Amino acid sequence: MNRIAAGLAALLLTISMSHVNATVRITHDPGGLIGKYVEKYQQLASAGESVIIDGLCASACTIVLSAVPTERICVTSRAALGFHAAWNYGQDGRISTDSEATMMLYSGYPGPVRQWIASRGGLKRHIMFLQGKLLHSMYRSC
Repeated sequence: MNRIAAGLAALLLTISMSHVNATVRITHDPGGLIGKYVEKYQQLASAGESVIIDGLCASACTIVLSAVPTERICVTSRAALGFHAAWNYGQDGRISTDSEATMMLYSGYPGPVRQWIASRGGLKRHIMFLQGKLLHSMYRSC
């Protein structure tokens, strides 16, 4: 193989490898610790990766909406976003709403998502789901 062909083959391999890593698919993510999700999605956004939401993305998973630009997120017909207030364990071991973390979550969401949440009374203890036509009106379809 000559040098030009070898260089082209290497370039094509690099492009195809980066394309494989360029998209993250969320299929079932019930959430977890906010800090881990902030770090995870900030790294993903910095790397220029895109996100396909193809199933449940709930709780801390929804931080993806704050970290990744809207134009790099698409949703499938199976996409469902689940939102609720942030919570912590109190000194007595009981779960209590963390208003500061809840405001941080809420303020990071894009405008249409914040408006939808506000129209339902804000983030509460119980989860609410954004899906279907309304979700597809806010994010492009995959």
